[in-house]
Amino acid sequence: MRPAGRIALRHPGLLLLVLLGLAGCDRAPRLAPLAGDAVILAFGDSLTFGSGAGAEQSYPAQLGQLSGRQVVRSGVPGELSDAGLARLPAELAAHRPALLLLCHGGNDLLRKQSRAQLAANLRAMVALARAQGVAVVLIGVPRPGLLLGTDPLYRELADELDLPLEDEALAQILADSRLKSDAVHPNALGYRQLAARVHDLLRGAGAL
Repeated sequence: MRPAGRIALRHPGLLLLVLLGLAGCDRAPRLAPLAGDAVILAFGDSLTFGSGAGAEQSYPAQLGQLSGRQVVRSGVPGELSDAGLARLPAELAAHRPALLLLCHGGNDLLRKQSRAQLAANLRAMVALARAQGVAVVLIGVPRPGLLLGTDPLYRELADELDLPLEDEALAQILADSRLKSDAVHPNALGYRQLAARVHDLLRGAGAL
């Protein structure tokens, strides 16, 4: 059997296809640069509200400091994704954001609601935002369990919809007792780390 590298060298067209395929695998979704006066809407449940810390220590407030942009904190503790889907149109109309940070579904997972319905609700939220020209970033939520890890549905949705995704930060934060106020909420330092990770994602994707 001939080595793959030797075959590729003898067939330049094949080599080009291989390189293009590898580039496609590594391509991360990009975002348009945010203007200095752009509004970012952070939308979700208690993780966005900042339960476990003060309002000024929530991740949206700390992201606003890091990014130099207005970040609206739109989180409702205890909210399920179907209620979030019903609430989102009014928030989009009120704030007219350039970017939506979508961190929702934790309560659905905790209450063992349908994962298929959660995915459908998140998909519909993304569609609502995009229909108004609003870019979307998805923030993955850990699934309940002894070994914390982001529920795979967030990666599946991000791949399906070509969304930038932060899918590790919350699971890592909530696995560290120094960074959380209770089993499911960060403390001020944990929210600071989440804000920093989202800020890094926005910079890497070209938004900042």
